[in-house]
Amino acid sequence: MAKRVLLIEDEPNIIEALSFILSRAGYTVHTHEDGTTAMDKIRNQRPDMILLDVMLPGRSGFDILRDLRADPGTSDLPVMMLTARGQAKDRALAEALGADQFMTKPFANDEVCAQVRAMIGA
Repeated sequence: MAKRVLLIEDEPNIIEALSFILSRAGYTVHTHEDGTTAMDKIRNQRPDMILLDVMLPGRSGFDILRDLRADPGTSDLPVMMLTARGQAKDRALAEALGADQFMTKPFANDEVCAQVRAMIGA
């Protein structure tokens, strides 16, 4: 059975690109665009990993990551943060909150696939 990736991202071009490359690499990709309802989606989907944008409508990816790590049911889910804001303070905050990986936009498709593969296998 294919590993399931939940992409929480509000940018249509990035949703389309990442869905395509990860599906082509053999993953089942589900998407969600709203920070306010992201935790409900995560609990209902039970993905193998999450690609989480920092800037989302409703709630930030940092807030969602904080909730993920505080909830025993989701605390061990692998999370890769995605952001257009690649400043050192954003990376430090993501690491402090428990992100497993941090990738800035724009990113190379091969790099995303390699990171996902490293985090959850093929």
